[in-house]
Amino acid sequence: MNTLPPFRRKARRLSLARRVLIGALIWSVLIVAGGVVAISAVYRAQTINLLDADLDSTLVTLARAIEPLNDNSGRIRDIPERLPSDPRFETPLSGQYWVIIAVADDGSYFDDIRPRSVWDGEPPLPPDLAAAALAEPGAVIRGNETEGPAGEPIRIAVQSITIPNRDNPILLVAASDVTQSNAGADQLRTILIIAMTTLASGTLLAMALGLRFALRPLERIQSDISDIREGRQASLAGDYPEEVQPLSAELNKLLEHNRSVVSRARTHVGNLAHALKTPLAVLRNEAKGDTQLDDVVRRQTETMHSNVEHYLRRAQAAARAEALGVRTQVLEAADGIARVMNKLFAREDKQVTVEIPADLHVRTEQQDLEEILGNLLDNACKWTRHNVRVSASSDDDGMIVIHIDDDGPGLSPDEREQAVKRGIRLDETAPGTGLGLSIVADIAGMNGGSLVLDASPLGGLRATVRLRRA
Repeated sequence: MNTLPPFRRKARRLSLARRVLIGALIWSVLIVAGGVVAISAVYRAQTINLLDADLDSTLVTLARAIEPLNDNSGRIRDIPERLPSDPRFETPLSGQYWVIIAVADDGSYFDDIRPRSVWDGEPPLPPDLAAAALAEPGAVIRGNETEGPAGEPIRIAVQSITIPNRDNPILLVAASDVTQSNAGADQLRTILIIAMTTLASGTLLAMALGLRFALRPLERIQSDISDIREGRQASLAGDYPEEVQPLSAELNKLLEHNRSVVSRARTHVGNLAHALKTPLAVLRNEAKGDTQLDDVVRRQTETMHSNVEHYLRRAQAAARAEALGVRTQVLEAADGIARVMNKLFAREDKQVTVEIPADLHVRTEQQDLEEILGNLLDNACKWTRHNVRVSASSDDDGMIVIHIDDDGPGLSPDEREQAVKRGIRLDETAPGTGLGLSIVADIAGMNGGSLVLDASPLGGLRATVRLRRA
């Protein structure tokens, strides 16, 4: 009993190509997602590093561009020629800002110096960054995505310094608009997603085509095995790749072993037939008298002989039916038997005609097909008045349908049912053992077919045999 969950059973039935492609798809998704995230993060970090370098440079410039007033008021003044020279600082709300803030004894701001870019808005300095900078004099405190004077996102660098002749610290603030850098990062991420998705899709398509080409030898093996089963070839003789060659060699060994087993089975069946027939023949020859014992021996040996013939033929047919690569042309077998029957029944003005296309083949040994047709034609010729017709066609179920029609007296439905039973003879005056139709039914069944008796369009009996198409 299979206890695996349904999804595990479905996974086991996945083709090799699908397994490889699913694994490649999962890996491609991971690579694309990881690559986009990693490269975007590196780009954003590099952009921030460049911004921080500019802000640090601005802070250094600001520290050199201030000095205290000499009026002991604690106020400071700037040295214009030392201020940052970037023209963007002179453009209102340009996105590039700096501010110099003097801190009073009580921690309040009582004086600041600013460029025109800040305009008349509040200095771009969040209280938490100011408090952190004052707590760590000399350290550069940074803030990201803070709102600037124009409402834009800015990155801020704040540093607390002291200058000679002034006890309270001075806060130096430098800020830069990050709108463009953020847009650049977003654009890069979009380009990466498109490029890497295209690359992954192209790789998967190339892999699918490569797998289709690489697995083509397996399709050839499947086709060749089908040809062997249908009898169109005897072994795998294709020039397969190095990886597939061992499989081809092992399958050929298996086919050869199958033929060897069937051949040995036929030999054993033949030996058994000779071993049984000889003692039975001796018993029949010895029982030639007129006594009751002789009569009993003759009747029992005849019954034994009939049983031996029946089961030996069944054993031979079963051994042949298990062989691979069986393929027999229906027309060739029917023509040969029809010529024999025409010669045998020529004096009785009986004629066998064959109407079978040349392209019909059955998956049955020629010996079995000839035995089927021989029994049926012999029976038809015995009972027909003048004409026996053999025809065949292919149906939609993959079977070859063979009809043997005669213009004899035919059989009733009950008689047809009895006729295929072993040893039943509907007319004791006719020669035979009553095994012919039962043997035909057995051989047809062992080859995946059937025998049906019905009324013939010619007025007599129609025997219809169905065998697997090759």
